[in-house]
Amino acid sequence: MQNYQLVLTEHLNHYGYLFGGVLLKWVDEAAYICARLDHPGKSFVTVGMDKVSYKKRVELGSILVFNVEKEKTGKTSVTYRVQVSLASAFPVDDSEIFSTMVTFVCIDKDGNKCPIE
Repeated sequence: MQNYQLVLTEHLNHYGYLFGGVLLKWVDEAAYICARLDHPGKSFVTVGMDKVSYKKRVELGSILVFNVEKEKTGKTSVTYRVQVSLASAFPVDDSEIFSTMVTFVCIDKDGNKCPIE
């Protein structure tokens, strides 16, 4: 799945660049949307991200593209790879700004872990 996000003033830190916590929120949301679409009727909560490393700073007005792919499905969990790049009209070899794996666990109505299938 692919998703886009425009970086606005309210997304910036005190240095004038994208606040890292905002990017993490967007990454979590993009992966969560995939989990819900891949497994209709199931509920998920985030249990982890494997690595948080920002490769480039992001300026106001940048358009980010989020590429999300399912990496692994277990009995009660599912993991997605999320890659975030700067969108551009011109292909750029090194436009990736962030990547991570996001893992979710499937829960029942009482909040207990349950099988996905």
